[in-house]
Parts: sequence; structure tokens; C-alpha cells
Amino acid sequence: MRVIFGHWKYIAKNLWYVLPFAIVPAVFLSLSLDYSAISQFLRAFFTGQPRADFLEYLRVWSFVRFDTWVGAIYSVLAVATCAIFMTLMLAFVEKHMRIGKRTISGVFAQLGTLTLSTLAVTLAYVILYEIWAVVLAALLFVVAQIRVTALVYVLICLFVAVGAYVLLYVATFFYLWLPCRQVTGFGTYDAFLYSYRLVLGVRFKLILSWLLSFAVLIVAVGGLAFLPAYVFHLVAILFFAALFLAFGVRMETVYFMTDKLDREDILKSYREL
Repeated sequence: MRVIFGHWKYIAKNLWYVLPFAIVPAVFLSLSLDYSAISQFLRAFFTGQPRADFLEYLRVWSFVRFDTWVGAIYSVLAVATCAIFMTLMLAFVEKHMRIGKRTISGVFAQLGTLTLSTLAVTLAYVILYEIWAVVLAALLFVVAQIRVTALVYVLICLFVAVGAYVLLYVATFFYLWLPCRQVTGFGTYDAFLYSYRLVLGVRFKLILSWLLSFAVLIVAVGGLAFLPAYVFHLVAILFFAALFLAFGVRMETVYFMTDKLDREDILKSYREL
């Protein structure tokens, strides 16, 4: 339960301290969604027309917009801001858990040491997700050629569910790499090996936690797609802010738990003894 819900407890107790780190990335993540493609597909999907061509499927699932130049810029800014603000948030949370202090002193110093690592991990996740989106779009396009509409619905749901599990399974491979680098100072390869060993014991709990968030996101985006574009993007910002916080804070809570490190944010701080 700590793997699945422990990070939400931390976020709830420290919301006003960590929320500022999530706002800017959430804005650009929201704008990276192709509202037009998502809205058109879902309206057709729920009116008995689940079929679309490859590019339409890809526009629905991809976070890299290619419908307009402005959309492409939003996607680039989403990657950049996620890397920068995730660096700051991880530095803040790690400091709080390690010594019990909720201050930003020293946090910005991490921009010089952790940003490149965070950017590398961010790009790795983006590339992984976009490859997944291309493969999923191709599979759904093949499914769309089936004449039996009921079977098309079943296979689309099946491929999305199985595909989500495969995506998240692969994503666990380097999920704890950043906090491991942060806490231990290990080199790239040693940090990967050590963090991978740590994640093995909690992999399926971690996947379950992600699946719950992924399902909420899909349902939320699906429902919002029937609303005007400005409402869609405004509410999506709230969801992405929550998911951004969950993704980063979960890294730290799971790492501290699996590496059996004391957390001064929940233990009585040495300054109070």
C-alpha cells in the first residue's frame, strides 16, 4: 500500500510546498494534447464509428503534436519544463526526506548537477512513450480494417489495456535511477544496476499504481473531450499537475522505502531531539 498510495500522503501533507513545481509543466503538457483529434475520435467512437486512419490514431495518443507549429513548440516546451521543474522538485523532496527541512535553499544548486540527468530520463520516457504510441496506432489501424464493428471495439480496448501494461512494465526499468544518482552519487551504470535491483521487489505494485493513474487520465481526457477546448485544457492542467507531482514524489518515496533509508520528514528530526 505504501508503494501505491504513500506518495499521495506526502503530497497531501506538503501540497502547497510542491504544487508550484508542477504548474508550468502541467500547462504545457495540457497544450501538448491534440484536442481536435481527441475530440473528433471520441465523438465518433461513442457513436458507433471506432475506425480511423493511422495518423488520426497517432494524434490521439501522442504527446508530440504535429498538427501545427505552435503545437510542436508546446511539446518541446513540455519536455524542457518537465526536466527543469522535476529537477527542482526532486531536490526539494529529497532534502525534506533526508534532513526534514522544507526550504528551497540549495535546491537551485541542483540545476547544475542534476538537470542533464533529469533531461536524459525525460527524453528516454518521451521516446519510449512515442514509440509505444506509434506501435499502438499501427495496431489500432490494422484492427480498424475488420468489418465486424463489435470486434473492433473489443480489440481496441484490449490493445490499449495490454499496451498500457507493457509500456509501464518497461518504464520501471529506470524509474529509480534519478533518486539513486541523487542520494548515492553513483555513476550512470552503477546507479542503473543498483536502482534496478531495488525496483524488482516492488515492480508490480509500482505498475499497479501507474495503471490507476493512467486509467484516471484516460477517463478524464475522454470525458473532457466533449467539452469546449478551453475547458478541456484548463481541467487537463489540474490532472497533469497531480500526475506530475505523483510521478516525481513517488520516485523519492519508493526509493527511500526500498533502500531502507530513514525519512526525517516522518521521523522526529534530529534538530528536535
